[in-house]
Amino acid sequence: MAAPPLEISVEETAGLLAARSDAPFRLVDCREEDEWRICRIEGAELMPLTRFGEEAVAKLPDKSQRIVIYCHHGMRSLRAAGWLRQTGFENVQSMAGGIAAWADYVDPEMPRY
Repeated sequence: MAAPPLEISVEETAGLLAARSDAPFRLVDCREEDEWRICRIEGAELMPLTRFGEEAVAKLPDKSQRIVIYCHHGMRSLRAAGWLRQTGFENVQSMAGGIAAWADYVDPEMPRY
């Protein structure tokens, strides 16, 4: 099976979250802890990009698992997803536009920074 596109939209990610019990996946926030304290998507787990390599190795043992990574605007998560793909993860995607796009299109009540 071919790998999915490197990016996924916020709307598609919201759909995955809604169907999570039927199709489990990992939602990873690669922002830093101070950003995480301001706002986050429910169900996400924090793996800051500054420690991503070491934390990903320890916390993501299943290279076949579906993973969606997000950050503030989508650049750091794109780097993290690309790195994971280079290390053998095929089912990993970066959420395009990051949590800023999430606040624009999915959860307008979310705090912004």
